[in-house]
Amino acid sequence: MRVAMYYNNHDVRLEEMPKPKIGPQELLVKVIASGICGSDVLEWYRLKKAPLVLGHEITGEIAEVGEAVKDYKTGQRVFVAHHVPCNKCRYCLDGNHTVCETLHTTNYFPGGFSEYIRVPAINVESGVIILPDGISFEEGTFIEPLACVLRAQRMIGLKPSQSVIILGAGVSGLLHLMLARALGAAKVIITDINEYRLRVAKELGADAAINAKEELPSCLLQENDSRLADQVIVSTGAPSAFAQGLACVDAAGTILFFAATQPGVAVPIPVNDFWRKSIKIMHSYGSSPQDALRAAELIGKKTLPFQKLITHRLGLAQAGLGFKLVAQAQECIKVIIEPHKEPINLSSHIKPSIKKE
Repeated sequence: MRVAMYYNNHDVRLEEMPKPKIGPQELLVKVIASGICGSDVLEWYRLKKAPLVLGHEITGEIAEVGEAVKDYKTGQRVFVAHHVPCNKCRYCLDGNHTVCETLHTTNYFPGGFSEYIRVPAINVESGVIILPDGISFEEGTFIEPLACVLRAQRMIGLKPSQSVIILGAGVSGLLHLMLARALGAAKVIITDINEYRLRVAKELGADAAINAKEELPSCLLQENDSRLADQVIVSTGAPSAFAQGLACVDAAGTILFFAATQPGVAVPIPVNDFWRKSIKIMHSYGSSPQDALRAAELIGKKTLPFQKLITHRLGLAQAGLGFKLVAQAQECIKVIIEPHKEPINLSSHIKPSIKKE
């Protein structure tokens, strides 16, 4: 079978690998759609393991079923989670699935940017969701990133009366925007340095879209009735965004670090000031199986415009182009790789879903 082998952001090669063989408790899934995540292009994180096949936002069809698997059958349309928790350790039992040691060691093989994946028994047990007929393969690729966003907003306890500022208008930031809007947040403001993404954010319902090069706290006060934000969501790894986030939170508010910086980067926190103002700092990484189920249910309701986030659809042979587009972060939001759809006419597929008026 063919795979897109990652060496770095500018070197992703179409290579051949044997189709995986499955065991009695495993599944073989034919990958139909696989989204490129922003974390896939973090070279400081990926290069130490390269070369490897990335891709963890997949949907597909079950091609083979292990003889001991009872709950699934060939031909079913599925989403498959790459990381799954044990659901038995002290962290899982306390609701902290994303720090479970098992979650950090599980994955399907070889990765979502391939024609087929082998799904291990533990992933079969708690990481497979059958897609309802109303969810397309493309929409299903949003289950994983949306589950992460759902968990994050659940953790901070976002309320309809609150104002939210989201720093970073990439896929995660826009999903935070869409979900906060759906939950009835009083005001949702978003920032980025990319004017294209800011325009998309406005079309998706942002009350204001501010260029992050501006003096952000002052702009926020103008847009939010002379108040800072109740909820600050940092959805970009740029160190400057973390500093801006600390300056944008109102008294009794919460800062959520949804993204991560490179290792070793320190962010100075005004401890005394935050102590006096009862400001909370939180983090959110990953999601649980329950979050994935909730994400699938929300996508199935068709109330949020996930299709509008897809700007590029590429075949497996163009995966290298997809990585470059995501890494450059220009007129690009979500890139979907379709391993079994080639050749693809690039001139007809590389088009933003949201066009300038």
